[in-house]
Amino acid sequence: MGLFASRGYHGVSMDDIGSAAGVTGPALYHHFAGKEAMLVAALIPVSESLLEGGKERVARHSDDVEAALADLVDFHVDFALTNPAVIALHLHELDRLPDEPRRQIRRLQRLYVEEWVSVLSRVRPELAAPEARVLAHAAFGLMNSTPFLGGEVERRRRADLLRDATIHALAGR
Repeated sequence: MGLFASRGYHGVSMDDIGSAAGVTGPALYHHFAGKEAMLVAALIPVSESLLEGGKERVARHSDDVEAALADLVDFHVDFALTNPAVIALHLHELDRLPDEPRRQIRRLQRLYVEEWVSVLSRVRPELAAPEARVLAHAAFGLMNSTPFLGGEVERRRRADLLRDATIHALAGR
């Protein structure tokens, strides 16, 4: 994923990937049909994991929507800071996938967004679902800015800043 994120899909060959993995490029064909299959194998589990993690956090706080929202934000900030290459891949390479896996990833992403919309609609009952969806996407934009942040701010402080900014943006106060 790091190679795809840093060089782009077309800037990476199977030989480059094989070399990074300590094997020859052709050896990878025993496990993957090609670069597209590798990208699919990298991105689908990430989207599944985000959806599962989001559902777990919402269920964990079924009686406290404020706590559910805070847990969702913590979860996503941690994901974003831990996986900037994955975010960069989603932003820049998702459209290179064949139709079916791209649709599968988009469906998983929509379901993840709807977990946020459900919580936001209860935290902010004055919002219609489409408005809550706008806020959820705005929050993702803020939290997913991590691939573009420099390392001049220590990770824990970056997490605190992202968390606070996201909570304030969603709270509407």
